[in-house]
Amino acid sequence: MRVLGVDPGLTRCGLGVVEGSPGRPLNLVAVDVVRTPADAELGHRLLAIETALEEWLTRYRPDTVAVERVFSQHNVRTVMGTAQASGVATLVAARRGIPVVTHTPSEVKAAVSGSGKADKTQVAFMVTRLLRLDAQPKPADASDALALAICQVWRGAAQNRLQAAVAAAGRGRR
Repeated sequence: MRVLGVDPGLTRCGLGVVEGSPGRPLNLVAVDVVRTPADAELGHRLLAIETALEEWLTRYRPDTVAVERVFSQHNVRTVMGTAQASGVATLVAARRGIPVVTHTPSEVKAAVSGSGKADKTQVAFMVTRLLRLDAQPKPADASDALALAICQVWRGAAQNRLQAAVAAAGRGRR
């Protein structure tokens, strides 16, 4: 399974592609951060994120896109930018028929570190170990995007099996 993880943000939007399956070593395919100037017009910033995502979907052909679920923070402005970037990622993937899943930050932290309360340093450390990297991906947005992709590789496979089992059980009752 190949997953594009997206850590949405207007100033820095993390992108990370991971390939693997549960119980097997994971492989880093690519990682980067799309940066947009804070003083640029909103439409231009969203367009830059869309353009980068389109290029990544064409180049890396993920099976699924995993986006961090937007949650309420104290800074409404930050939440708005995150939600807008998240919407762009969802739209670009949906336009191509690629499934999009969302994971909360605590789900991602728990998947990669074993604790939903892990800090960014712990998550970055585990991403580095799980992908067998020589150095931690920087900035944190890059590491977070990879963590999202890892979370989906592991949890998505389990969710798919559960959904298939439920569907099969439903067919068996008819």
